[in-house]
Order: sequence, then C-alpha cells, then structure tokens
Amino acid sequence: MQTTKNYFFQAFLLLIISAGAFIAFKTVLPKKLLEQAKLESKNVVIDSLLLDAIDEDKNNGLVDEKDSLIKKIITFKPNPKSGVKYTAEKFDNYKGYQYVIPFYEKLQKLEATKTGQVRIAYFGDSMNDGDMIVQDIRKLFQEQFGGQGVGFVNITSESASSRATITHEFSSNWRTQSYLKVKKPTRSFGVNGHVFFANDTLHPTWVRYKASNYKFLAQLNNPTLFYGNSTNKEAMISYIIGKDTIYKKLNGENQLNTLKLADNLKSVKVNFINAENVPVYGFSFDDGKGVHVDNFSNRGNSGLPISIFNVGMMQEFNNKLNYDLIVLHYGTNVLNYGSYDYSWYEKRMTKVVNHLKQCFPGVAVLIVSTADKSTKYDLQMKTDSAVVPLAMAQKKYAVKSEAGFVNLFTLMGGDGSMVQWVEGVPSKANKDYTHFNYTGSKEIAKLIYNEINNGYKLFKVLNKGLITPKRKKDSVYTKIDSTNE
Repeated sequence: MQTTKNYFFQAFLLLIISAGAFIAFKTVLPKKLLEQAKLESKNVVIDSLLLDAIDEDKNNGLVDEKDSLIKKIITFKPNPKSGVKYTAEKFDNYKGYQYVIPFYEKLQKLEATKTGQVRIAYFGDSMNDGDMIVQDIRKLFQEQFGGQGVGFVNITSESASSRATITHEFSSNWRTQSYLKVKKPTRSFGVNGHVFFANDTLHPTWVRYKASNYKFLAQLNNPTLFYGNSTNKEAMISYIIGKDTIYKKLNGENQLNTLKLADNLKSVKVNFINAENVPVYGFSFDDGKGVHVDNFSNRGNSGLPISIFNVGMMQEFNNKLNYDLIVLHYGTNVLNYGSYDYSWYEKRMTKVVNHLKQCFPGVAVLIVSTADKSTKYDLQMKTDSAVVPLAMAQKKYAVKSEAGFVNLFTLMGGDGSMVQWVEGVPSKANKDYTHFNYTGSKEIAKLIYNEINNGYKLFKVLNKGLITPKRKKDSVYTKIDSTNE
C-alpha cells in the first residue's frame, strides 16, 4: 500500500514539474507551433512542378533581388489599336487595366453590335472546384452581354459530383494524364491540362452530360467534341437522339479536331468505340454568342504546370475557341512552405505568363491574387503570415509580365478578413479558413467581376471613338461623348 502511495506522489510531482516547465518555456516556443490542418482529400495533389520549385529554392537559395518595383510608378504606352492609355499607377494600387484592353475592345464590339462572342479561360485551383466562383462570374457576364452554355468540360473530373452547373458522369476505365502529375505526356495536353484515352477494349468507355436548371445553362448548347490526331481508322462514337442511335467516325487527321453532335440537347451519353490511342480532351457547350467562360480548375495546382503547355497545340485550341482573356487565379497551394520569400514563385510565374502569351497570341491576361487565409497563432485565428508576401509576389509578376491584376486579399477586407467570413452570419467560408462556401463564392465572384467591369467602364470613357447603339430600339449608332459617361 505504501508503494502505491509513493508511485502516486511521484507521478503527481512529475506532472507539477512538467506543467511548470511548459509555462516557463512557453514564451520561447514558436507562436505557430503546429501548421493549420490543410483541407484533405484523397484526390488532392500538389503539382510536381511546385514541389520541384520548392526543392530547388531550398537547395539553391534563390533570393529576390533588391529592386525598386514597389516604389515605382507604372506608366503605360497607348494601345496601338485604340490609342487608349490609362493613367500611371503606383505599385500599391496597381490594376493594369491597360493590358486588358484587347479584351475590353472585344466586349465593346459585342455590346455595340450584339453579334459575335467573347471567350474567357479561367485557370484556378480548389477555390474554383465544382465551378465555384467561376459559375457566378459566367452568369454575371452573360446577364450583361448575353450568351448561353457552360463552356468547356473535361471527359472526367475529380469535382464532377460537386458541380451544379452541369451533371457530369463517366465510366471508370478512362486513362488520364494530367499536367499536375506528368511532365512529358504520351500526347499533348489539352487547354484543360489533361488528355484522356479510351483504351479499354473489354468494357464500354463512355461519358454523360446533362444540362442544369441554372439560368443560361438549361441546354447543352452545340455539344462539340475535341480530340487529337491518330492513325486509328476504326475509332468512332455513338450516342442516342430520340429513338435514333447515331454513329460518327473520329477522323483524327489534324493535330486538333472537333466533332459537333447536334444543335442543342438536354442530355447526352457518348460511347467511344474502338478508340484506342485517340487522345480525347473534352466537350464544349456554347451557343456561339455573347460571353463564354471555361473553368479549368485543378485541386493542388500552383499555376506552374501551365509552363509545359505545347505552344502549337494551344494555338490550335485558340484557333477553334478564340480566347480573349485568360484569368490565372492561384495561391492556395503556394502558401505555407517554410519561407516568406516568394521570389522563386514570382520568377517562375513571370515565365508562365510569357509562355501563355506565346500559346495564345494577343490574348489579355489577368492575375487574381490569393485570398486571405487564417492560421492559428497563440490559440487565435489570424491572417497567415505568408499571405501578404505571396500577394506581393503575384502583383510583381503581373507588373513584370504586363498583365492585369485583381488584389482579392484587399477586396475581401484585407488582414483578418477570412475570420470574419468564416465566423460571420451568414458564414461565407468553410472552417478550414481557406475556402469559400457557396454564399462566399458568389460574393467573391461579384468582387472580381466588378473589378473587371470597372476597368471596362473606364475604357469606354477613355475611348472617345466608342460606337454604341442608341437607347432607342433602332439600328442607328452614335458616338458617345465621354463627358456624359
């Protein structure tokens, strides 16, 4: 009995000593003792190029050169086509509307003539998973400028089950190569960063799409298949319209080929028959009028994999889809890698943007910065210390690569804003303090859209040669006096 009491007192004494030691050493422990748990999923990957860049940064010690960019006044040259020139901007307030003018010119023409189309490629990460944010930007554009259709959709997608803008199902036997995992694909990646193969000869390989009830998305407008070249002369697809089963050959003679299924459908299931080794990319659904926005989001993407796009293939996609604006919305997967020096990311993403300009000649580029993200410091959720340095690096590569810039961190409220978005009523972000929910995504979409639209409104004021329809319902066009805008 005496032995038991001794053990008890020894254990109690040890507990007291441990508690005292913790209190004594607490002041010298790091404030951020443990990393905030990341949003986990069996489908989440971190692209291989990001891992390589981080490893290279640690090994080679890349350090940002001391430049004067943050103190610089950014001046612009007049646009060679319209002659429009925005006023000079301080780095702190940089928006770079000047570099978005080619997109604004197309919007202007669309608004004036009510003919033609404008197309946007929106590249992103898990922030845009399931068409989040992008679906609302698409709707806002189509409400103002017209257009129907969800745009380009992959053959398979990790976020298909969570996407509300289209019902997307597919067989499990597709072979997929993604630019997040493969640097040298057997065939060129598509504009979506993927290439798919129906190489299973024993089981049916298929994909099914069904239109949603969302505004402007109630039909599969002009469903068109995009696929690559192949020596396979037996490849074909089959699908049913009404009571008829339709067969069409996949004549892959060109680097990139298209095959239109019908004018408009409510749903369609497409079977791929004897299609071994035919590279397949996806389907586009659009009515060819107004504005169309393609969502090219990938969980775990840093934006760096875009650097391995094949220039020739991208130019072929651009010839068929005719992009006017490319949006790069990244940052979630670049935070929290042990350093607040993002010069390595700035340098690589500058090269990415310049590479995109080769892939899509003449197309404007817009950079959307990281949003706020909260991490626990001293038992309190605060803005992660890496957010501001990353947003700064993103602004720098926007300036250096002559791209437009949207500071999402500032727009949503700046320091501490994610806590407010998560804990406010109604809540606008998830408990991971990183991703927005549906309510928050709609608000973020409005913030981004308004920034783009503000630049467009200013463009119309500056462009004194603007021609637009009169308010009366006739075909007469008139010059707008910029003082009345």
